[in-house]
This record gives sequence, structure tokens and C-alpha cells, in this order.
Amino acid sequence: MLSKAKLALTLGTLIVLTTGWAAPLLGAAHSYALEQSRDPLAQATALSPIRFREDRSAGLLVNGWLNGAGPFTFAIDTGAGASLVTRRVVSAAGLSVSKSKRELVGGLTTAPISSNEETRGAQISLGTTTNEVPGRPTLAVVSNLPGAIDGIFDPTDLFGALAFSIDLPNHQLLAFEPRSNGLDVSHPPKDGAIVRWIRTGGSNRPFVKLGDGRLALIDTGSGFGLAVNDPGADGRNHSHRGVTDLGGGAVQSRAVVPTTVSIGALVLRSVPTDLLTGVPSDTPLLIGRRALYPFKVTFEPNSRLIIFEPTSRVR
Repeated sequence: MLSKAKLALTLGTLIVLTTGWAAPLLGAAHSYALEQSRDPLAQATALSPIRFREDRSAGLLVNGWLNGAGPFTFAIDTGAGASLVTRRVVSAAGLSVSKSKRELVGGLTTAPISSNEETRGAQISLGTTTNEVPGRPTLAVVSNLPGAIDGIFDPTDLFGALAFSIDLPNHQLLAFEPRSNGLDVSHPPKDGAIVRWIRTGGSNRPFVKLGDGRLALIDTGSGFGLAVNDPGADGRNHSHRGVTDLGGGAVQSRAVVPTTVSIGALVLRSVPTDLLTGVPSDTPLLIGRRALYPFKVTFEPNSRLIIFEPTSRVR
């Protein structure tokens, strides 16, 4: 008999802040989908630009369709380490469901969201019904998600060998074949940086090495700037803010003095910083949207590089 699978999602996907967070400041999770479509023709093309909208708690949201059914609302989360959909999506798209064969352990607290079912092989389109992504990831099936969210996608599950960029100021997601679309990984952009995309523990999640040697997860699902696990702190302190994960576990965050962080040649000054308590000891250091907001961040899976390029909003 198969054991119940526990869905491993990182902090960025799981957190729902009970208090609002300030406007972004300038400078201021093992992949579940191991089997994907590897159609070389699909991967050689660029997708049409995908517009996303930003929600304070849910992150970067896009319209999406599965097998032509939709539109649904999906969160795009680079730190998720997994992709999932709700039972409502499964029913509407006519997807077949099977028992999960993997035990995936993780989450924000000791009460992670869980799933013992999965579905695979769906045609996924983002932005428009004809903008089909090359990947056909295995999707965990969950009963429901907060608010109007119908699923969470890790972009590394969706785009196969395509590079993808997330332009936060302009609310735009692009996926493209890097060599035929002019991506230059030999020259860092002005006031930006090109750094190594570090893999840890067999995961495809995008970690980078900071100037002090620590590894940090680039997490578009997190509304923090820099989030640091502080296992020795007392989470009951009145100065902490309440945080709740999707599994119902309680977490606390406490704002501290802003931090200067370097990623390769890129130096981020006055990054809003929070200490987290009540999270597992192996919760990674997170760099979230409040630190990433001034940038278009490009992920190149073949070269295993991440490019940070300052950009401004196009009026």
C-alpha cells in the first residue's frame, strides 16, 4: 500500500501574511515533475509574452488553461519545487488521477499541505488558450487553495529547455530559446549580474551563492525581501507578525535592520529583512519579491545561469 505523499512546497508558496507588507523598495522548494514532454520542436520556439498580476499574499498570478478548459488562476512560483492543481481544475479539464508514488516531505511548518494523488499529461496554456508551454509536468492534486487560486506552477516544470525571464516591474513572463533569441550569457547587463544557478539535493529550484558564501533561494512566491530562519528566537514575542501556511501551521516573522546583500557583482542595499520562527531548521534563506522588484530575472536552464537585469516600468 502506498504511503501518503507529503507535498514539498517552499516558504514562498505556503505563506499568507496576516498583515499587509509595504510597497517594494528599490535595492531594497526537489521538483515534483521529473517526467516532462521533451518535444524538441516545441522547445525551439518562443512563447508569446505572458502577462501576470501581483497579489500581496498569493504572488504572481496568470490566467491558464488545461486541455482547453479554463481560464483558471495559477500562481507562478520559482521557489515552489512542485506544481499542483485543485480538484476543481482536474474535474473541469477531464484529467485522470492516480495515486502518488513519491513521498515528498517539506513545507513551511510541521503541518505541510499534503497530497496522495497526481495527474499528468495535460496541455497547459498560459496567457491565452493558444500559448501552449512545452512541459507536461506531473501535477499534485489538492482539495483547494486559498482565495481564488486554482493551482501553483514552478516555471522550471513548464518550460523544458527554454530560458524564461520574469520582469517584475512590467508584470511580464517570457519563455524563449536562448541562442536564437539573442540571450548573451557572456556579458553581464549594466548594473546587473550573471551568476551560477546552483542545484542542491537534486532539486531544480534556483539557488544562488551570496557574497558571504550562504546559499539563497530566488523565490518569486515570497513577499519578503530577505527572509532568514531564526530557530533560537521566541516566536511569541509581541513584535512578531503572524504568518499562516496552507497546512494551517503557525509561523512568526519579525522585521529587523535592513541588510546589504551581494549576488555576484550585484549589490542590493537596504533589503527589507525578516527573521522567521516556527519553521523547519532546514528552511532556506529566501530572496523574495521585495528585493527582486527592480529586476528582470532570467533563468537559463542549459547553462545553469541566472541573470539579474535592472529594468524600469514601460509606460
